[in-house]
Amino acid sequence: MAKSKDARIRVLLECTNCVRGGVNKESTGISRYITEKNRHNTPGRLELQKFCPYCYKHTIHGEIKK
Repeated sequence: MAKSKDARIRVLLECTNCVRGGVNKESTGISRYITEKNRHNTPGRLELQKFCPYCYKHTIHGEIKK
């Protein structure tokens, strides 16, 4: 199957606080969000401030590979 040439692609955002050095002791999981980005306007990795229900605060969520 050929890759799509569309500008908008789907990306996964994962909490960097929960992931750093494995899952934290107080965290019971890893927070993930699904969003879209424009490949032409944002060629680098996307990082957004989102709420992590496992950390109970707003943290930086970075783009990961699917």
